[in-house]
Amino acid sequence: MSDLIPLTGEPLALDLVNTRPYDADLLGSPAELRTWLELEADRLPDPAAHETAGLTVADVAAVHAVRDGAGLAIGHARRGERPPASALEALNDAQRAAPAIRELAWDGSSIIAARRRSGTAGVRLAAWLAEAAADLIADPQVTKVRECEAEDCVLLFLPAHPRRRWCSAARCGNRARVARHYQRHRPA
Repeated sequence: MSDLIPLTGEPLALDLVNTRPYDADLLGSPAELRTWLELEADRLPDPAAHETAGLTVADVAAVHAVRDGAGLAIGHARRGERPPASALEALNDAQRAAPAIRELAWDGSSIIAARRRSGTAGVRLAAWLAEAAADLIADPQVTKVRECEAEDCVLLFLPAHPRRRWCSAARCGNRARVARHYQRHRPA
């Protein structure tokens, strides 16, 4: 991955959108996508979504299409605006490509139902990410999504506290505090 480390810990859809800070692409190759998926491993519902060894450039492109659609749709929805139809269609298409079912199985003592998607690992991954974006966009909380207040940051976050101003206190918050300190104490 590049020197930029992905921001994680936000809703999965925001973590995905935040892999495109500035003009960088933290998911520019199958290896970078695998690294990000390792960071997000406990948040992906389908164990098959963890089959990352065979990810291809086409799989990266499918994830990029979901990320682009999610970013555009979230950007509009958080302002209470209608998202472009193309953004919603990109998310719908990704989900349609890997239909989900409730798969029933016997575990030795009872029947269990697990949600599964069909298709290749990359197609299933794009579908799960599109579903996470759809869940966020349809949630009334989407209007609380904010952009980091640091001048040089474009990352989005869903604040747990109403006074949160930065994507990360350790990243942008610390830089802002250091800059304020420097402004107060620099020689005249």
